[in-house]
Amino acid sequence: MESPERARLDAFFRHVIEQFPAGGPVTTLIVTHLLCERPAFLRAMAATSTIAAVLPKPKSIDQHTLETVQALYPVYDLSRDLFADPTRALDYIEESAAGQDLVLADIGGYFAPSIGTLVEKFSGRILGVVEDTENGHQRYAALDQLDCPVISVARSPLKDCEDHLVGRSIVFSTDALVRARGDILTSRNACVLGFGKVGRSIAQTLRGHDLRVTVYDKDPIRRVQARSHGFRTTATTTEAVRDAELVLCATGNLALRQHDFEALRNGAYLASVTSSEDELELAPLHEIYQRNPVGEHLTRYEVTGHYFYVLAAGGAVNFVHGAAVGTYIHLVQAEILAATAALTHGRFRPGLRTMPTAARQTIAGIWLDHFDR
Repeated sequence: MESPERARLDAFFRHVIEQFPAGGPVTTLIVTHLLCERPAFLRAMAATSTIAAVLPKPKSIDQHTLETVQALYPVYDLSRDLFADPTRALDYIEESAAGQDLVLADIGGYFAPSIGTLVEKFSGRILGVVEDTENGHQRYAALDQLDCPVISVARSPLKDCEDHLVGRSIVFSTDALVRARGDILTSRNACVLGFGKVGRSIAQTLRGHDLRVTVYDKDPIRRVQARSHGFRTTATTTEAVRDAELVLCATGNLALRQHDFEALRNGAYLASVTSSEDELELAPLHEIYQRNPVGEHLTRYEVTGHYFYVLAAGGAVNFVHGAAVGTYIHLVQAEILAATAALTHGRFRPGLRTMPTAARQTIAGIWLDHFDR
């Protein structure tokens, strides 16, 4: 990042922190992508909290950024298993932040399986969780009870800008990887599973690239919305993928399970917008299909009479090219900062919560002051 860009970004975050100050000392555990713009966000988090641990999502780590962050903060490996066992999770946060007021900044619901135990037994206080993604939102929403506030920014209007551009970056990276093996997507049949904000952007972008797009979403309201946008829809996943030469998964909640892969047509390309374990049940296939790399970030799955291609090992395909969405990502990061501060003031009851409209309007105004030039 060039010096003028860094100075402007740091000034933006300083303004956000001034508008949303913490109510007292607070410690944070931060699950995050470690891409090139992330150190500025972490500097802002460090200005308002003590960072006990940075937990990079494994498939979105830029090596230079990792080295930069490791020089400043404790950085540890992240996996679903780490927080799936409540006892192990409790031991981990005791080692990291014993006795502290703690906010968990999450991307993907990593803390969801153990949050009840953490709230009940941690030697400090779990003030709450701030969740960034739709996948994580769904994981917390599925719990029978939440004993602390979970502020979700996944469905914030401020995230709409990012989601729209993420959809475009997904199509860009998918097209680039297919072209790298001498193939093209133009004029083919495509299927988008999930018609949320990212899925909608993907479908619209694919149509703009002259693909014939079918949409499936388990929510009939979203299927109606897809039809109103001129997309063909189906009543089942199997019907949606049967004729698709490209399948893009954007549900945030296991778009394709083991039996669904049998319906993929031969030669289909398969890509995801998030972690492979969140969208694709690939692990059971490893005992059935032979897997062979056929290019960088492209794997052929083959069994007698059937084959298809998986891009980026089933992970978020746009991270292959850095997942850049420009300065709009800082809107979401600013809302995470504001939500972290709000938790220190005790403004939210336990349960799944969102930031007030007025707070989002303030953030949007600050962003316009710094980036609309």
